[in-house]
Amino acid sequence: MNTQFQNLMNEATRLTRAGDLQAATAAIQAALGATSSMPSQPRPTFDAIEVPAREVPATPQPGADPAMPGRFVAGSSGSGTARRDYKLYIPPGAGDIRLPLVVMLHGCTQDPDDFARGTAMNDAALAQGFYVLYPAQSRQANAQGCWNWFKHSHQQRGRGEPAMLAAMTREVMAQHAIDPQRVYVAGLSAGGAMAAILGSAYPELYAAVGVHSGLAAGAATDLPGALAAMRGGASAPAGAAHGVPTIVFHGDADSTVHPANGEQVVAACAGTGSSVETHQVRNSGARASTRRVHVDATDGRVVAEHWLVHGSPHAWSGGSPLGSYTDSRGPDATAEMLRFFFEHPQQPRQ
Repeated sequence: MNTQFQNLMNEATRLTRAGDLQAATAAIQAALGATSSMPSQPRPTFDAIEVPAREVPATPQPGADPAMPGRFVAGSSGSGTARRDYKLYIPPGAGDIRLPLVVMLHGCTQDPDDFARGTAMNDAALAQGFYVLYPAQSRQANAQGCWNWFKHSHQQRGRGEPAMLAAMTREVMAQHAIDPQRVYVAGLSAGGAMAAILGSAYPELYAAVGVHSGLAAGAATDLPGALAAMRGGASAPAGAAHGVPTIVFHGDADSTVHPANGEQVVAACAGTGSSVETHQVRNSGARASTRRVHVDATDGRVVAEHWLVHGSPHAWSGGSPLGSYTDSRGPDATAEMLRFFFEHPQQPRQ
């Protein structure tokens, strides 16, 4: 019995004892997949039996106080067609001290629990002390659970899903001790595209943006345009660069969203006036990547990072096999995004 299989089965046993049956099922599926000789494919999500909402304690990391492991709670925001559910991770000891908030937007077919498992963002929040908000897309709004980034009615400030997500963010900020200078948004695929929209539409709210395997704001305005952009990369977005610090991760073997879209996300943020520092990143046992750091020519400020992960598919780099659409061999996108975020608190707007 290989080590990966044993570790995953041990995790499934722990999750079952904790009462998190959905996560336990995902762990068992991952364990069975680990024993197969077939090439790894993104695992489908599974419908869970509906049970009354309850708080699920997060797993404490070594050195954390086991009596205060943090809480992962369910909630909702808005009303009518604008109502969306969410999950919120509250770190141990949260109270009067203002802590950062990271908003995480899942990809198509995913949900907050799956996305939390795959990115391991709650584990990072436990270790570093910040809140994590996972909005859930409604299947009534999109049958595949995708954020509607490609519709013109969901791409502007004060309209559609961007307005709803900004309102949800502000509502959570009002209910908890969150530092307004350290609020960030990140997403995968359709969630990454919506994160790019939120950054450009609400620069006073989100201090920095993380786009993983996504597309630039305005890359498409309808479904045919979206499919074309995903296949070959969108045209350069019109208008001046928005300047909100942005970190991009994209696999160069992504056959779902063409990696050229990552370049367009960076261009929408940094424009053409920045200087670029290129670094080749190679770690033992991990995929190699090319990291390009874009520096503002006027003040020397880092405005963007672009990680191109060589050989990686359409998946969260460095993610956990307990979640769907993850690539455990890649560099750790969660850790690198958090580093970038915390280096970029909100700056006064001109």
